[in-house]
Amino acid sequence: MKDFIKYVSLSVLGMLCFSGFVIIDTLFIAAALGSDGLASLNISISVFSILQGVGLMIGIGGATRFAILKSEKEQARANSTFMHSLALGGFFALVFVAVGAFFSVPLARLLGADYSILDMVVDFVRTTLLFSPVLMLNNILIAFVRNDNNPKLAMAGMVTGSLSNIVLDYVFLFPLGMGMFGAALATGISVMLSIGVLLLHFAQKKAGFGLAACRIRIRRIFDVVALGSSALVGELAFAVALITFNLVILGLEGNIGVAAFGVVANIAIVALNVFSGVAQGVQPLMSKGHGLRDTQVVKQNLKYAVVLVFGLAVLVYGAVNFFSAPIVSAFNSENDATLAQLATSGLRLYFIGLIFAGINMICATFFSAVDNAKTGLFISVLRSCVIIIPMLLVLSVILGMDGVWLSFVLAEAIVFIISAVLVYGKFRLRITHSR
Repeated sequence: MKDFIKYVSLSVLGMLCFSGFVIIDTLFIAAALGSDGLASLNISISVFSILQGVGLMIGIGGATRFAILKSEKEQARANSTFMHSLALGGFFALVFVAVGAFFSVPLARLLGADYSILDMVVDFVRTTLLFSPVLMLNNILIAFVRNDNNPKLAMAGMVTGSLSNIVLDYVFLFPLGMGMFGAALATGISVMLSIGVLLLHFAQKKAGFGLAACRIRIRRIFDVVALGSSALVGELAFAVALITFNLVILGLEGNIGVAAFGVVANIAIVALNVFSGVAQGVQPLMSKGHGLRDTQVVKQNLKYAVVLVFGLAVLVYGAVNFFSAPIVSAFNSENDATLAQLATSGLRLYFIGLIFAGINMICATFFSAVDNAKTGLFISVLRSCVIIIPMLLVLSVILGMDGVWLSFVLAEAIVFIISAVLVYGKFRLRITHSR
């Protein structure tokens, strides 16, 4: 329990700071750019989620293998995993930079931006993609530093990035009036500051990984991808759903509907990031237990994580349901009645799904942590598109905007049932140690 509290609390604190910057960023944009700014942010943020997902895939996948090998006293192979993760991150960074440099306008149109907000969306998308190298490196370093028995420094890096982003957001959006470009630039610079803090890990004698000559092997690249795939698809779940939701809502309510969904989705990010913090915090403990062949440690930490995210989800839903009106008004600088009505209804319906979503995220992380990446990926794929997209398309036709909100709830509930069955079956068969 002591290790669980230590790792999870630090990870959650870091993610809360990250969530704080997301919320304040949204408030600043709403105040500076109004409902068009909110709609632009909600259309653009899916690109950031994809970058975040790829970074988490590489970081968590590589760090999971690193933790297992380290517990088995395979130090050389453990460090090689870090070098393979850097190489993979570099490859994806080059791809994203190329897309940002040459395809930002068609990408913005593909995401649903119309003529009235196209310029704002392009500014955010292009700038975010050009900063992809530092976004990749930041996610890799956070995961490896945490798995190298230094969760405090990992948390410090996240907090530094989040707090600096808030300050830079204000400066770039208000005194300097830099619009969406300023918001994206603030994020990029703050990530660089986070990396500066994380690099302090290498100054410590106990650092278990570092730069070293290494022959890159495709098999090990695939191993990193496999172990981190559930983290990637977890982020893609948000991105794919966000894009689909935006396109459906544009047909139902136009830009004002997308702005309302932006309010709901950005507040939901806070809860989802907290759940992600719990998952990332408990992952090293489950991976270590798996490496030591200690089923009881794995099972106990899984139980702690599930109970925690369930309790947090209930508290969040109660708070959001009770304070929905003042929450929405904080983002509604133009006092638009349609925006207020849509967002308030959305908060009360959409957030029911968080009760199931948190447990699903823990279950996906559990399977990856015990070297069963395929099952973790399966759970994440169900969440990302297999269930939620058909639900959205059907329920939006039948129930309109209420169907949009409820599609998330029903999809997560179905995945919860499937996840519970898979976890129960895993422990009945006992966790096997295989690679």
